Amino acid sequence: MYGSFNRRRLPGRIRALTMLVLFVGFSCIGLSYARLAADRALAQDRSADKPVSFMDHIAPLLKENCFACHDAKKRKGKLDLTTFEGLMKGGDRGAAVVPGKPEESFLWTLTSGTESPAMPPKEAGGLLPKDKVALIERWIRQGAKYDGQSPTEDLVTALRRRWQPPIPPAAYRLPQAIRSLVFTPDGKKLIVGGYHELLVWDPGTGTLEARVRTRAERTNAMVWLRDGKTLAVAGGRPGQEGDVRLYRFDWLRRGTAPQTWDGTRAQAGVLVRELLETADEVLCLALSADGRRLAAGGCDRSIRVWDMDADGKLLGTIENHADWVLGLAFSPDGKYLLSASRDKTAKVWDLTANEALLTMPAHQAAVYTVLARPDGKIAASAGEDNQIRLWTLNNEGKTVRNLSGHSKAILRLMHHPSKPWLISAGADKTVRIWDAEKGQTLRTLAGHRDWVFALAISPDASLLASGSYDGEVRIWHMTDGTLVRSFIAAPGVKSAAR
Repeated sequence: MYGSFNRRRLPGRIRALTMLVLFVGFSCIGLSYARLAADRALAQDRSADKPVSFMDHIAPLLKENCFACHDAKKRKGKLDLTTFEGLMKGGDRGAAVVPGKPEESFLWTLTSGTESPAMPPKEAGGLLPKDKVALIERWIRQGAKYDGQSPTEDLVTALRRRWQPPIPPAAYRLPQAIRSLVFTPDGKKLIVGGYHELLVWDPGTGTLEARVRTRAERTNAMVWLRDGKTLAVAGGRPGQEGDVRLYRFDWLRRGTAPQTWDGTRAQAGVLVRELLETADEVLCLALSADGRRLAAGGCDRSIRVWDMDADGKLLGTIENHADWVLGLAFSPDGKYLLSASRDKTAKVWDLTANEALLTMPAHQAAVYTVLARPDGKIAASAGEDNQIRLWTLNNEGKTVRNLSGHSKAILRLMHHPSKPWLISAGADKTVRIWDAEKGQTLRTLAGHRDWVFALAISPDASLLASGSYDGEVRIWHMTDGTLVRSFIAAPGVKSAAR
């Protein structure tokens, strides 16, 4: 009887026990969620008490989302947000910020969507994330305080100068595109642009021997000054900043491990000085044959020329190209400066008269590279139309000859220092050596697996180095074009099997 009764009541007891367990479990879960919500609320309360920095938090938001329409040039709605003074002054709608009152500040009411039109507009990315809007609200509620140098300072420049470059990785995960390389004056080392650094390699063994940190993310051009110890380097961060800096390399010595140097601060002893700071990348450099003048061009469409005999005094700025300046070269006598541009032209500038001598428009496509023949009579230019165009370096700019052979864009030109040879590199992954006088291809150097951006000739003209987009460096014998060595110029990345 007893046993029978227990068997009949057992399922009910199990159900009751199960309900009790579930009740306790859900209660615990509820308490956990309640505690989590309380912790989040407490964290939010605490974060609300933290001061919001205008320069660290608000100015970067404005730069990323507002400056495109509200800078000193466009001033949409008569509002210039590129200075703190302009922000506080406001525009057509009145004051953009009322300290302590976000609900009366259209900087917050528009970015939060509580008023129309919502900002940023849909075509510019739409409303900001809620946490960013909350940050603006907190800053205004805390009094909209300013913590920069001057209310009238340009915020783009101020933010750029506050930015700190990252430390390059000890070992790269992926190769870095090679945009520039150069032999040292003694020919024993090869300097290659890396990620926020200059890398010094032994060209014979492919061994990394030194690393120099740079502010620039990538290096676009390098040229040795006439002292043979100072390297002018042009580069920058795409769309963010550009610079021309001078570095000393007389510290190079042999060692068992790569030497690491800080080139971001003059105090470290490698960075000599900064010649130029701009809002976008510097793409090309040229040094006159006598070493007295240095020229640079880039994304701001300007060409700047410095007197290196006068401690880098800026002689002038040429602003005549309608697009990026991609290549520069001096005539052998230093009187003329040749330029190549994305505006589909090559130009010649008379530096004495400070005026344009001629425009060579025959390319009808972007011109990437330009140079003058050592005799000073003929110029060469090349670019997106796959042609090397030779033309007279005088007022006429008469076409002498076109050299065809590359199947894609020609990215770099160089002259052999003592022979009538022209060396070209292109997007067809080849390097070609030409007899420029006869218009013939002497040899084609194949083997690169990506666009070839960079060329360098050793001081004794025995070796030719080429660098490509996939990070590979190839060293060739100049006389017969045989390959000496190839390696990936990225620390920690092994060369792919051939």
